[in-house]
Amino acid sequence: MPAAAAPAPASDPAAFARHFSLEATRPNAREVAALADTLPRGTPLYLTAVPTQDTRELVMAAAALRNAGLEPVAHVAARRLASAGALHDLLTRFHGEADMRRLLVIGGDVDKAAAFADALAVIQKGSLRKAGIEEIGIGAYPEGHPRIPAGRLEAALDEKIAAATAQGLRVHIVSQFSFAPEHILTWLKQLRACGIGKPVKIGMAGPTSVPALLRYARRCGVAASLRGLASGVASGLVGHVGPDAIIETLSATGGLGDVAPHYFSFGGTLETARYACEAAAGRHGAGRAMARSN
Repeated sequence: MPAAAAPAPASDPAAFARHFSLEATRPNAREVAALADTLPRGTPLYLTAVPTQDTRELVMAAAALRNAGLEPVAHVAARRLASAGALHDLLTRFHGEADMRRLLVIGGDVDKAAAFADALAVIQKGSLRKAGIEEIGIGAYPEGHPRIPAGRLEAALDEKIAAATAQGLRVHIVSQFSFAPEHILTWLKQLRACGIGKPVKIGMAGPTSVPALLRYARRCGVAASLRGLASGVASGLVGHVGPDAIIETLSATGGLGDVAPHYFSFGGTLETARYACEAAAGRHGAGRAMARSN
């Protein structure tokens, strides 16, 4: 596994954008091959938790990414796991067939849990280290969560970091996507002020049409971003919107520690991968929104 990258110098968008990761949803063989041709070897690719995807399909996708020279990182949704045995079987296959070393452990958006009440329970009771997992990602929410109070979010983050550390797991934080640089920056500064120095992957959407972003913002409860997008539409925002402003803001701000982009592929995984490589090469700008007069 590649060594952790040092934080990029301030005011260098290309250096900040260089150590990125991205999300993929059910990549097929052709898409995996195209991603391998586009992305740097070892790029972390997170496989989203899709309720209709069975274990066999998920493990095959992870193995295909590994064989293509990419780093598969599966989402594990705690509340969707049918039993402790189901988690054990999943982890065994991840390790044996895809050499899986990292997971993103999330709660999962179902009302009634089965074996695990939340992500913390998986970290505490899932025997992840015994299954070959070395590092986990933990979810966080710069704009808050529509169903969880802010105080509970903060406490849960502390609890999960402590539990993972006690299990001998490395930890990084993966944030929900946001389109609002100022909210991300405020949240990051507060996180560091609270003494949390773990690496943070900042969720941001790759270039995507404004209507698509509006749909995802509503679905995921990203209130501040939704208001900003709605305001942009009212003033004539069209075309594709990308994360250029977020990259520029974070790269120009010192004291944030180990922070890197984590791209959500709402506009398509391959298209997002191409944008990520362009941004890492210092050619960002294609993801800006276009405005026109009314």
